[in-house]
Amino acid sequence: MSKRNQDILLQRAEGEFLQGNFSKALRSYGLILKDYPMLDEAKVGVYLSDLGAESKDEAQALFDYYQIIKDEKENAVEIIDGLLNSLDTSKNEIQKLLLNPTEEQIEYGDGIRYDDFLKLVENRGSFKKAFEDIMFSTKVVITEKDEFIDFVTKLAKEGFDEMALGYLDAISHLFGNDQEVLSLYSVVRGKQ
Repeated sequence: MSKRNQDILLQRAEGEFLQGNFSKALRSYGLILKDYPMLDEAKVGVYLSDLGAESKDEAQALFDYYQIIKDEKENAVEIIDGLLNSLDTSKNEIQKLLLNPTEEQIEYGDGIRYDDFLKLVENRGSFKKAFEDIMFSTKVVITEKDEFIDFVTKLAKEGFDEMALGYLDAISHLFGNDQEVLSLYSVVRGKQ
């Protein structure tokens, strides 16, 4: 198969993926791997198409992330593979935390309270690992200003500057002119 045909097949598989037709995308990526078993984009396509059948939003988020990092990082496929493994691990750990939910926990639906997230951080041994585990599958429910400040500060400290700014931009208006919250902008920007 020529490079041109390979590119055409990758574009078709990507289009099927983006349209949410994960079974067709899986088949297309599989055919590409038959001729090019070492082609990273096809490998990632297979992983994410399979995930998309179970969780469209998670698959799309990881696909978007892969598109961003594939040209910048040599180990982009390993990163995606690690995130997929982390998703499985974090889902299992979150289920353990929520095995005997209290009434308060039931209210949070698909989210995890910040206190429970901190327990996950403790179990994983690092804020960054725990956050990467859940960032595409679970929402962190923050109910107090102190939790928000702690969360955004830790995001910035661990290198999630853009995400920290996104949280600030989306939520800081709820705190009005609270100087403690507004000072988070300088904390995040000081890291950039």
